[in-house]
Amino acid sequence: MVTIKEKSLIKISRTPILITSSITPQDTSVKLSDPQERLFHAIESIENWIRVAPGAPLVLCDGSNFDFRPIVSERFPGASIECLFFQNDYSKTRAYGRGYGEGEIIKFALMHSAYLRDSDAFSKCSSKLWVENYAECINHWPGSCLFSGVFKNAFSLSKRIEMVQVDTRFYIVDSDFYMKNFIDAHWQIGLSPGFGLEDSFFQRLQTTHQHPYLFPVSPVIRGVGGGTGQYYKDTWLRVQKEKMKLAIVRKNRVFSKLFKT
Repeated sequence: MVTIKEKSLIKISRTPILITSSITPQDTSVKLSDPQERLFHAIESIENWIRVAPGAPLVLCDGSNFDFRPIVSERFPGASIECLFFQNDYSKTRAYGRGYGEGEIIKFALMHSAYLRDSDAFSKCSSKLWVENYAECINHWPGSCLFSGVFKNAFSLSKRIEMVQVDTRFYIVDSDFYMKNFIDAHWQIGLSPGFGLEDSFFQRLQTTHQHPYLFPVSPVIRGVGGGTGQYYKDTWLRVQKEKMKLAIVRKNRVFSKLFKT
């Protein structure tokens, strides 16, 4: 009989992890702007992905034309890491932000990655980050897509709970579903003030009526946020708070149907 751990390892080995990178930032609003620092933290995330997802094929795609191959060959010999690189549309990424650049990176990777071409689905994570409980998250695949929802008022006794976005730092998605629904989602960024990639994805999920599409567990995202330049503080207390929030939202009849069981 195959154990849950063994099933998880099989899913991990069959699902490429796409890591989106921009060593030279083109969004001038980010706090972490030094290419050497960004490279350090990108390598740090690869090290941790190899630890939390042993055997997973990694696709490292950089939109600032940085070639990771010499570093990966030296630092991670024998690891299944595919390195892609190209130059983002600088003017549009600068105008609309890193979400626009990320959309271009994913599109390029889907068109050029051998690992992605050979798989029906992939996990996506922004570089400099990793998901500490990745094995637990991928246990809930397959499906069309799995995201974390961003909710307001979960702990309020007087205000109704609202879902305002999906988190695009990390998700798992069927490749065909992505091509059909999200491949050009970044084109909508900036059409209205404050409308970002997370909003565009959320809007499209709402119009597809695709259920369920939310993780039933909270991904524990670690690493450094490029926008802030700071490590995420995923303390024990914070992790427990997120679990409690998720439990409250899952019991709400408006949102319960959105969660994968």
